[in-house]
Amino acid sequence: MNQYKLLTPGPLTTTSSVKEEMLSDRCTWDNDYKNITQKIRAKLLELAGGDRKEYTTVLMQGSGTFAVEAVMNSAISNDDKVLIITNGAYGERIVKIAKYIGLAFKEYSVAYDEYPNEEEIRSILKEDSDITHIVMVHCETTTGILNPIGMISKLSKEFRKTFIVDAMSSFGGMEIDVHELSIDYLISSANKCIQGVPGFGFVIASIEKLIACEGNSRSLSFDLYDQWKEMNTDGKWRFTSPTHTVAAFAKALDELDEEGGIPARFARYQNNNRILRERLGKLGFHAYITDEKQSPIITTFLFPKESFQFEDFYDYVKDRGFVLYPGKLTDVNTFRIGNIGEIYEEDIQTLCNVIEKYMGVTVK
Repeated sequence: MNQYKLLTPGPLTTTSSVKEEMLSDRCTWDNDYKNITQKIRAKLLELAGGDRKEYTTVLMQGSGTFAVEAVMNSAISNDDKVLIITNGAYGERIVKIAKYIGLAFKEYSVAYDEYPNEEEIRSILKEDSDITHIVMVHCETTTGILNPIGMISKLSKEFRKTFIVDAMSSFGGMEIDVHELSIDYLISSANKCIQGVPGFGFVIASIEKLIACEGNSRSLSFDLYDQWKEMNTDGKWRFTSPTHTVAAFAKALDELDEEGGIPARFARYQNNNRILRERLGKLGFHAYITDEKQSPIITTFLFPKESFQFEDFYDYVKDRGFVLYPGKLTDVNTFRIGNIGEIYEEDIQTLCNVIEKYMGVTVK
């Protein structure tokens, strides 16, 4: 099988050493393996700025969406109502989850390239006192927009709402302090900015809020409280865990430290993103999101001309070692290029050279 650089928001390109951790088989009941789980939980809490007396970490089998659904299923009771803020496909997926579970909710939706409006949300919260929770996606990878987490945090504190953040594509790649932002549940996944492989998601949760979840779950597998109760004893997962993924993730956490932590990784991602936008802009590929709203994670580009054939472009770039990402927009033709994972400036420069050749243009 050919080896490609994955320019996607996850799964993404991982190091050889992370891959090598998956070559050994491990027993879920063994203390060595349970110690790996506890190490991961403690390190994630540290990265999130959470005090062990106030916050805890719960790991959940499955993709990031499984972890989101576990939180929605467990944190929101039949007596609660959640405000879901959306400006992309992943926020809309949370709405779909709420419908499946049967939650009471209100969706506040804005255009995919726009921020939610503070005064409009404030008005909703004033008018609907039944709302108990607010949930939003931090980095909406539909477009690459980085939503204003600080503004929503302020509103959640002002109106005393439980604050749930889908930080799937941002946590580990940029600083997020759960205590400072009063985040009650932060959700992410193993195969994103920490640069592990797919297999589990994780939730950094307020202990007080989590304890109050007992009995809320409408599902055995998605019971976040019950998973935490079991895992908090000695690191044992309730059901069979993705042992190879867990071991790889522990190694990925070590490598994050070796790189210089989240600040160093953020700087690398941001530099990758800047070069990509600047060089492709000169070739006629304009970004869908404006500079001030752009995340350092993934960029959505408009087709440069009406005759542009994405499939041909995709195959050309893939044949030269890079896998891109199709668009998810409904109103305009776009594609996406991620720059997280084991991707460095030289990779981005090489990619841009490949795209220059495809376009038949040399830019100095």
